[in-house]
Amino acid sequence: MIPTPRRFLLLAPLLALALVSAAAADEFDALREKIPRELTARGVPSLAVCVARDGQIIWEQGFGWADREKRIEANEHTMYSLASISKPIAATGLAILCQQGKIDLDKPINDYLGEAKVVARVGAAADATVRRVANHTSGLPLHYQFFYEDEVYRRPPMDETIRRYANLVTAPGERFQYSNLGYGLLDYVIARQSGRTFVDTMREEVFLPLGLTRMSVDIGPGLEKFTATRYGTDGLPIPFYDFDHPGGSAVFASAHDLARFGMFHAGSKLANQREILNDEWRKRMQEPTADIEGGRRYGVGWFIQDDKLGRRVVSHSGGMGGVSTLLSIVPEQKVVVVALSNGASPLPAQVSAEIMDIVLAKPSTEKKDEPVAEKPKSDKDEAAEAIVFGKPPEGRGLKPLTGRWKGIVHTYEKDLPIELWVQEDGDVHVKLDDQLETLLTGARFRDGWLRGRLRANLGTEDVNRTKHELHLEVKLRDDVLNGSLIATSYREPRVGNALTHWIEVKKQPE
Repeated sequence: MIPTPRRFLLLAPLLALALVSAAAADEFDALREKIPRELTARGVPSLAVCVARDGQIIWEQGFGWADREKRIEANEHTMYSLASISKPIAATGLAILCQQGKIDLDKPINDYLGEAKVVARVGAAADATVRRVANHTSGLPLHYQFFYEDEVYRRPPMDETIRRYANLVTAPGERFQYSNLGYGLLDYVIARQSGRTFVDTMREEVFLPLGLTRMSVDIGPGLEKFTATRYGTDGLPIPFYDFDHPGGSAVFASAHDLARFGMFHAGSKLANQREILNDEWRKRMQEPTADIEGGRRYGVGWFIQDDKLGRRVVSHSGGMGGVSTLLSIVPEQKVVVVALSNGASPLPAQVSAEIMDIVLAKPSTEKKDEPVAEKPKSDKDEAAEAIVFGKPPEGRGLKPLTGRWKGIVHTYEKDLPIELWVQEDGDVHVKLDDQLETLLTGARFRDGWLRGRLRANLGTEDVNRTKHELHLEVKLRDDVLNGSLIATSYREPRVGNALTHWIEVKKQPE
């Protein structure tokens, strides 16, 4: 036998790995050629993807520009702003503290807050548990508020945000209402119960044990040069911004590291990752505890949905100014797909769907001969997650509300008087405080909810930072209508705010 040279023996594993990677990448050749064309056609700066199957990354690549002005190309290690994919990441930190016995999911969130507490306008604050905050059924409202570095406004202390906006506008458990504010409360609770900042807790309990050196809350020190610039719809860089809900929106990560985070939650045991959660807690996060329209459900930080072939897809997407992201996991097949972009676009969701079709159509070592997957559905762009005003039903259904309604709108500065007149012809007139009477545009009453839009001024500094309109969403409870009046910024190159205020009006005698 001719002895094999020692150098070849050392190189053989690397050569074998290269051949396996090249063979695996072949299945993505058509998509690899398509993505640059799509970026150009859509005006999207860049896209980074990473795909894992059975505990192995089988394709990762960046396309386009991480920074157009500096001519820095995107790659799989470029760090992108994740927007709402921050939620399952923050929820992982929450679950770790639950596993350590420092937080109980079924205790009231107020048990873990400081001087400022959640206030129940409907129902009981004690029923707003940590779990309900984590699955968006606590009664906390729609909320997002951005603070740009080139503006004078700065994020207030969390206790102040709680005082201003942490009102339960529906009873705990009554319905699913996606709330960034809830995840702002959770990151605050994580910090309080860990005895460290949210940034430090996430780095020490999640990122470092999982070997995620390109994942951080905000942009970690020394990571600036690896971070993609966020671009607006006008194609210009967006000044850096933060929020009053870091746990819901503030994480940055590379496609490579986000896929490795997803691999942990898919149950893949990677040699260089510490088991930060046992299997029980990891699976508990993926248990659906809240139902959403359209067949989707929500657990602790995760959307859960079965595709048409019965496969469970665990996912979260993100969208805000200069951000479109999607992380999808099929736990049974240990498949993870990541697509990240530094521009607002449906491209990450579309590319992820095509990747899923490719990966799940091929035999897996876990399950053989899997059929093609259904295109996964992602959650909506955060900036568009305000009330959806679709076409009103015939006649707008307003007859049961005919008459005059009087009450108040609560703001953090003062309560404002408000009156609604629902007329026989279906028009709804509104008078707020001493302002001119206005019309509730798009008014409709369906399934017990009155919805519409109006122009008026709530008068607070927070609201008047941006041009906005007010969105009304109130539920009929006997002779009372109560719920939300949301100051929602008009869409501009920069994403604005959605600030929810409690409103309650009572039917007046004829």
